[in-house]
Amino acid sequence: MDDPLAINSALSGVRNASVYGSDYYSEMYHIEFDEYVIDVLLPDLTGHDRSPSAFLVYVVLWARLYRSEQRTTSISLQQLADLTGLSKSAVQGALRVLKRRSLIKASKASPTALPQYELVRHWVRRRAGERSSGTN
Repeated sequence: MDDPLAINSALSGVRNASVYGSDYYSEMYHIEFDEYVIDVLLPDLTGHDRSPSAFLVYVVLWARLYRSEQRTTSISLQQLADLTGLSKSAVQGALRVLKRRSLIKASKASPTALPQYELVRHWVRRRAGERSSGTN
């Protein structure tokens, strides 16, 4: 059943005839992303920096922080590799790019502790400053 019309008509009795209607997604959990992440970071990290792996790692960190409602998250290289489907060395390279671009902060309580990662959302501070000064 590769025909989209046949799929839609098969689903019409399930919920809504439209596969992409709001009812279809209503029972799923959602993660909110700032528009900047999609509109600016995605093309910048994947195009300019040529590091799509950095974008993947950023999205995984964003999702963990969003779900936990915390400012920092502890995660190992192996866990990041498993969650992104990347190798550990690709994750290390991605983390270097994100640190160099000041998009994340990483810290450790001790040399053998799991790193704590925090997202740096500089565009939020910039937009708040624009609003308070009355500019767009």
